Amino acid sequence: MIGPINAYSTTQSGGATAFKATSKAERTSGSPEDQGVTNTQTSSTQAISTLGRQLADSAGRAEARDRTLSRSELADKATSLLDQILGDVYQANKAKNNSEVPKTDDPELLARAKQATEFVTSSDRGSRSVKNLFGNLSSEQLTNIIYDDNGSYTVNERRAAYYESDDREQAWRVKVAAQAVDEYNRTGKMTNFFRSVLDHFKGLPAIEQAQYPKNYASDLKSKISLDFNYRTHQAEGKGEDPMSLIKMLFDQSPKQLSRLSQEKTNPDSPTIKE
Repeated sequence: MIGPINAYSTTQSGGATAFKATSKAERTSGSPEDQGVTNTQTSSTQAISTLGRQLADSAGRAEARDRTLSRSELADKATSLLDQILGDVYQANKAKNNSEVPKTDDPELLARAKQATEFVTSSDRGSRSVKNLFGNLSSEQLTNIIYDDNGSYTVNERRAAYYESDDREQAWRVKVAAQAVDEYNRTGKMTNFFRSVLDHFKGLPAIEQAQYPKNYASDLKSKISLDFNYRTHQAEGKGEDPMSLIKMLFDQSPKQLSRLSQEKTNPDSPTIKE
């Protein structure tokens, strides 16, 4: 998933839905301008509500899952679900995943599934020329799609949601790592960095928190309380390399492990720039 925390970033992209155009024949009342506005608004509402209903259902299933499973059970569940969209299971069923079509005649759902496969196929070849249709969703909504195997989304839709979530994680890591190095260079400390990482961890959904080491938060809290100066700790005035401490924390991330697993099983996957 996530390699060294340097210049890996991608452009956030795309809207979540596409709105169907209204033909002149459908404008049967009112002025053409007024009727066009009404039809556009109706089409937009329908398009948004379709995805909105799916997202609401996913949120409900996620809440029930998180409420009934223990932390270790959530971690095991996450591993199984991620394997469906990233690991060996995905690779073994790649042709099937690429040809998957929703069991519906809803043109919006069919178009979305097609666009997701086009995006995933392009991304796996190392290109981001196709927009990610989930680019405008919240991080929580992306997570709910990623871990929802109820059948509401195709495998490639879930994979596309994961790519968007991962892109955002990468962007955050690049930013916070730069802040950490600056803090270390100025003060010899990394306390604010540890606070940022802890805040980020606390904001993750339960199923993502469960994939981190059990003592991840408590370890960060200890480092914050210690307010340690890594530069003056050694008598010769040389401190530990801040990048090693940053990497140590990031290496414990489930997205890091998932990316490494994906790269190992998928030689066509995008590479991380050093």
